[in-house]
Order: sequence, then C-alpha cells, then structure tokens
Amino acid sequence: MDYAWNWGIFLEPAPDGSSTYLAMMLNGARTTLILAGSAWLLALLLGVPLGIARHVGGVAGFFARCYVEVFRNIPLLVQMFLWFFVMPEFLPTDLQREVKRSAASPLALAIVSLGFYTSARIAEQVRAGLGSIPRGQAMAGKALGLSGPQVFRYVLLPRVARLLMPILTSESISIVKNSAVALTIGVVELTAQARSMQEYSFQVFEAFIFATAGYLLVNLVIITFMTTIERAIAVPGLAGTPRTTARAGAA
Repeated sequence: MDYAWNWGIFLEPAPDGSSTYLAMMLNGARTTLILAGSAWLLALLLGVPLGIARHVGGVAGFFARCYVEVFRNIPLLVQMFLWFFVMPEFLPTDLQREVKRSAASPLALAIVSLGFYTSARIAEQVRAGLGSIPRGQAMAGKALGLSGPQVFRYVLLPRVARLLMPILTSESISIVKNSAVALTIGVVELTAQARSMQEYSFQVFEAFIFATAGYLLVNLVIITFMTTIERAIAVPGLAGTPRTTARAGAA
C-alpha cells in the first residue's frame, strides 16, 4: 500500500492539548534547546577547571582524572538511567518524594546527566590543549611576574581557547544530538514529540522529516556561530588559527 503524504497535518489540532501538531513539534524543539544549552553551560563550567586540574596534577589532578574516567567511559544512556532511577533513592525521604513527584525532574536530571557526560570530554580536550602549548610560554609569564592563576588566565587559556574552537564546535553539535537520549527518561523533546506525532496521526515520515530538519537547522546555526567566534578571536600568524592553517594547506 502506498504511503499517503499529508503535510497539512501540521496545521491540524494535536491530541496532547497543543493548538496544532506544528505547535507540538515547536514545543519539543524548545525543550531540546533548553536541555542542550543548559547542559552545555554546565559542561563548560565543570570541564574547564577539571581540564586545568588534570594538567596541573597533584591531588586535584587525581580526583579530576577519576571524574573523567567515570563519566567518559559509561554510556550516556546508562548515565541517564542512573541519574533518573537510582540517584533519587540516596536522597532524604522528603526530597526523594519531591524529586519523584516534580514534573520538572526529568528535564533537570537530563541536564545534569548530559552536562556531566560532556564535561568529562571537555576536560580531556582542555588538558590536551594545555599540554600542546610550549612550556616556554608559561615560564615567560612567570618571568614577567605573573602568578600561577594569572599565567593560566592571561597566557595559557586564551591560547587554548583558540586551539580548541573547532573541537568545541563538534562538542556543541554532539550535545544537541545527544539530547535525544533524554526521551528515555520522559523528557518531551523534539524526538519524543516526533514519536508522539506519528503515534497520534500515523504520519511518520512527516514527523521525522520535521525533526531531522530541526536538528539540522540548529546545528547549522551552531556551526555558523562558532565559526564566527573562531575567526573573531584568531590571531594572524599564530599557529593553529584559521588563517595560518589555510596558508599551510595552500603551501
């Protein structure tokens, strides 16, 4: 039997209470953006200090390494289940009940799970970036009278930011795609809404083509935004910047 295409389905009322199927899908896209954006912010706030600790070593470096090995080597889906089904059981009884009853808990726990998972990846990238910078730059900073934290702030981290922009762009794209895993713990994001739409209307192709286009559009915006930042902070003639890389490729 031939499939009956019906793009007008998006303008029809949705059974979930949304005005139309289009509104339902847009609500899912908004949830995806909130989830991915919040998790990305959490990942940066955790990943950068952890990467610095990994580079410095010592006790802080040991704990940072343990953190990275745990969250990097456990599949994201398993981590989502652990945060949602297992971690609340260790909370005090009253707080445990509140977490289980709250409608916001799935989204909040998904943000934490995705943020922690991504932060471990960012930490390793920051560590690798710091390790790739010649030691002479840190020594020069100290020779100028800068303290250890000032060397990181004014010398090393700006250089690392330039080196890691392409990698951070890839991580930004990945966190949007990985946000789809949150549907397994009840977060009604874009993929979950696409599944609901095809179950309600049986228009499976239209639903998932819309979701595919949504993810593609968001990631193209991210690529454009991150590329603009990469070019804006590039220092002409500095190794690892877009202009230098382009000249090296041409040679």
